[in-house]
Parts: sequence; C-alpha cells; structure tokens
Amino acid sequence: MTDTPTRLTRRAALLGAAGVTAFAASGVLTAPPAGASAPLLGPTQRTHHRFKLGEFEVTVIHDGFIALDGPHPIFGTDQEPQAVEALAAENFLPPKKMTIGFSPVIVNTGAELILFDTGNGAGRRPDAGQLRALLAGAGYTPEQIDIVVLTHFHPDHIGGLMEDGTPAFPNARYVAGRVEYDFWSPQEKASGPTERVGKLVQANVVPFAEKMTFIDDNQDVVSGITAVSAFGHTPGHLAFHAESAGQRLMITGDTANHYVISLQKPDWHVRFDMDKDAAAAARRKVFGMIAADRIPFSGYHMPFPNIGYVEAQGDGFRYAPVSYQFDVQ
Repeated sequence: MTDTPTRLTRRAALLGAAGVTAFAASGVLTAPPAGASAPLLGPTQRTHHRFKLGEFEVTVIHDGFIALDGPHPIFGTDQEPQAVEALAAENFLPPKKMTIGFSPVIVNTGAELILFDTGNGAGRRPDAGQLRALLAGAGYTPEQIDIVVLTHFHPDHIGGLMEDGTPAFPNARYVAGRVEYDFWSPQEKASGPTERVGKLVQANVVPFAEKMTFIDDNQDVVSGITAVSAFGHTPGHLAFHAESAGQRLMITGDTANHYVISLQKPDWHVRFDMDKDAAAAARRKVFGMIAADRIPFSGYHMPFPNIGYVEAQGDGFRYAPVSYQFDVQ
C-alpha cells in the first residue's frame, strides 16, 4: 500500500484502448489462463488446548471422534424420538446425526503431570485412540506422565492404558475409585452382561492394581485435586475438583455426555448410564454446584476444547463454551 498517486494521461489511455481493440480484432484477447485449483483439504481438528489455572497448567487433548445416529436413542431413551429431535433442532443441531468426541485432560501441578483418562487406545483406531502420539504435539512424552487418574472404567477411558500389551505410560502410578474397582475387577465380571467391559478391565486395569491408589469421595489425588462422587453412569464414577491459587475447575468425566441433551434435560435417560436415576441425580448435583459457583468444567465428551460453564435454565442447565476467559488473567 502506498500514498504515491498514479497519473493516467489521455495519451496513455488512448494507447491502452487501442491495444485492447487490436487484440480483440485479432482474436487473441481471451480470459487469462486459470491457475490450477487448490485441492480440497477437508475439515481440520485442533489436537490440544492449553490454559493456566492458578499455578496449574491444564491441557485438553482431542483424541478423535466418531459419527453416529442420534441423539436419540442414545440420549432420551425414555422419551419419544420426536421430542429429542425437536430439542436438537431448537439448538441448531442435526436431529438424526451426531458426533461424540473423546478428550482426556492433563494437569501439570508443577510437581506432577497428571493424566485424567486414557482414551480408546487401539480399539477405535483410526478415528480415535491416538493419545500417545498426540502427546508429542502437546509437548509431552508418555514417559513424563506421573499419575494416571481414571474417572471410571468404560473402554473409551481405559482403552489407552496399554499399548501392544505393555504399559502406555511406563513411569506412572495410578488412581481409581475404590467403588469402581471393586465392582469391575472380579473375574466373573468378564462374562455375562458385563463381559465387554469386564474383559478390558482384566487386561488393562487389574495388572496395575499394585501401583494403584484407591480413593473415595472427597479424597485427594494430590493437594488441590479432590474426588467428587458422581455415581450412576457407572457404579463408582468420579468427577474431580481442581483448585490452584483460588481458581477452580471441575473435571466431570461422563457425568454429562451431551452439551445440549444431558444438560438441558438432565433427567432424561442415557443408554450408557448403568443406573439411570442415579446418573440423573449426579448430573443435578454436580452441575448444580458448577452453576451455583460459576466455575468452569471440562467434560470428556463436550465439544472441543471441552471447557465451558453452565447456568441454571428452566428445569436444567444451559452450556456456555469457554472463549477468552483464561486469556485475560
């Protein structure tokens, strides 16, 4: 850009016009040849999002997603399909198709690097389950993980504990809910109606029992990170409250799995909740606290970057995704 004026004389204009006329008469004047079009590259997905929480540093890893039919009958299993579809449409969502993403959380306390949940592992590749590879893009290595915390034992949370039969995070110790472990770890859970999860628990969780600390509600993982019971999705499902220098974050795991359906209609049943009434009560308890205290939360299946707020709305909650709140501290 320049402030120098360009002067077009009458003679130059006439000569230019004459030249165009001559080319047109000779048939030479054509549109300039088109350059090769840029190829279609497809949609992009960010792989991680990092922010400060007091003296802690929090990184959310986007470990892929899957597309499937829904939200009904996964969400609102006790409702008519039309009611669930209408709620999706009201919120600018497709009524019959949806995606579910998977986002483990890493908290760096300055003394420990703590990973919450481990993704799907090999069981859902190539769409998801690349957590170990994605760590490099976020600046970490699997060997740097000091503590692995499990919110619960569903496959998309414990699938990444092992890689080719060996520990995926070889230097870590492990933390899990006592109630969750006691339910899933008996050998008999690897058959019958619990077979799918039970077998994976035997392969991926039980081998770490000697390196595992079992905790209950209101017990600390480390100073500043405390377990919060949110039973129902699974028998011992836990959320975790993190606080540093007066700043707070709830890591809610699968307490709510859809940012519209699960929050606006917390009492609607969800297919994957093992005790549907207890899970609904947990949603009301945990998100009621988050709304009342106006604190952010990270939900494992929320839209990436999986950080947001909720406020009470009607008989449920409204989700507000994070924007620049952590950038102006």
